Amino acid sequence: MSERSHPELPELPYDYDALEPHISEQVLEWHHDTHHQGYVNGLDSAEEALAEARETGETHGTQAALRSVSHNGSGHYLHTMFWDNMSPNGGGEPEGALRERIEEDFGSYEAWRQEFEEAAGYSAGGWALLVYDPVAKQLRNLAVQKHNDGALWGAHPILALDVWEHSYYFDYGPARGEFVDAFFEVIDWDDVAENFEKVSSRVE
Repeated sequence: MSERSHPELPELPYDYDALEPHISEQVLEWHHDTHHQGYVNGLDSAEEALAEARETGETHGTQAALRSVSHNGSGHYLHTMFWDNMSPNGGGEPEGALRERIEEDFGSYEAWRQEFEEAAGYSAGGWALLVYDPVAKQLRNLAVQKHNDGALWGAHPILALDVWEHSYYFDYGPARGEFVDAFFEVIDWDDVAENFEKVSSRVE
């Protein structure tokens, strides 16, 4: 059996205070260093448990480990995208092929944003995601609870907004909508467009 690689917490692509005043330095530090690290640790522990079970044949903890891989792995991957989807030079609106595709699949940018904001208000802890569905060959919004409940098999996220309370409550209290508005001020549309190009080019 090959040696297992361990998941690692990625560095932020900008300084902790780079997204102020939209997201505070304190929230970014807590969110990245504590919460995201927790999902990395949880994924690593689950994979370690599965590796040990495969080696020893003792599978009494396998079901819990499998659930943990899904939960913590999804949390790790979505948080990684969330950091990359933002930039101190972000904001504005998408352009080019991504803009055209949003207008084609949702009718207009405004209609897409309204639906995305509804997804962001869906659950107390979860994500609003813009994904590319390679089966239907279209963009979709998803409202995902926790990290994986409400996901669509085969769909590829290209824009991820974390709406767990730890992502905004220190800055905005219960006013989640204000946080969502602030997120739009820092979206790195170049990164989202690059994600779209990567996943759509595989099937179109």
